[in-house]
Amino acid sequence: MKYRRFGRTGWSVSEIGYGMWGMAGWTGSDDQQSLRALQQAVDLGCNFFDTAWGYGEGHSENLLGQLVRANKEKKLYTATKMPPKNFQWPSRREFSLEDCFPPDHIEEFVHKSLENAGLTSFDLMQFHTWEDTWLDDDRWIKKIAELKEQGLFDAIGISINRWEPWNGVGAVRSGVIDAVQVIYNIFDQNPEDELLPACQEMDVAVIARVPFDEGTLTGNLNLDSKWPEGDWRNSYFVPENLISSIEHAEALRPLVPEGMSMAEMALRFILNESRVITIIPGMRKLTHVEGNMGCSDLGPLPEELHTGLMSHRWDRQPTEWSQ
Repeated sequence: MKYRRFGRTGWSVSEIGYGMWGMAGWTGSDDQQSLRALQQAVDLGCNFFDTAWGYGEGHSENLLGQLVRANKEKKLYTATKMPPKNFQWPSRREFSLEDCFPPDHIEEFVHKSLENAGLTSFDLMQFHTWEDTWLDDDRWIKKIAELKEQGLFDAIGISINRWEPWNGVGAVRSGVIDAVQVIYNIFDQNPEDELLPACQEMDVAVIARVPFDEGTLTGNLNLDSKWPEGDWRNSYFVPENLISSIEHAEALRPLVPEGMSMAEMALRFILNESRVITIIPGMRKLTHVEGNMGCSDLGPLPEELHTGLMSHRWDRQPTEWSQ
């Protein structure tokens, strides 16, 4: 496992981190399987774990706390996210700070997350939704400073809406935040336009989420793909999206080198981007953990392949189904 400097925090964070949504927010989750997968990641050098209150109303946070206590001799970086007060994902332009993150709500959920995890502090506390217009209301800045001074977390970040990397550039340039979490993958290269340059300038760490485009970039989706009732992917992969996603994935298949999976290619593509500090694929099985963690040792893709994949950029606009 290789490590990168997590922006101005100075933390040394594993290139491949761990996204913990699937351990509580997806159907079929099993706690014992999840804990085995998490421990395997630690054993392979992963030290960055990202969760949220919204992942099972604190259930995923509880698993992270168990992992930390089982590895007291190791430094594991813990990141979680506060839900918006209106519990609406994603954010919309008309949502105000009062709708989503008034000061009392911020304080309430920082404490709830700590209680869920059984921790005295988190390394990174993040806003689970974000609007750059909230910079005009500094109440959240004052509350964050107060809670940070109390030692409840060390750094603050934001998670940016799907396909809206521009809606975070202002926060980065404000100098207030330490990290941004954004969708970045073979298809979603648009953070390179404005967000990544701003993060580089301000020494803000970049966390790349959704590296497999919700499964499209594993190459395993087909027109008959279905998920259990209640699984959010049923509402995301509506026919309009599923068909188009499969078409884009199939266009990549001829580029996958012999002996390499599409998933490996997808992760190593992101490793080519030095401004990304850590990637947080969701993993529930040991085989997924081993394969994904191993990508760090394999390193970035050869330049020729990386350049070829850049032409597969797919610019999309948010829709009703793209929560």
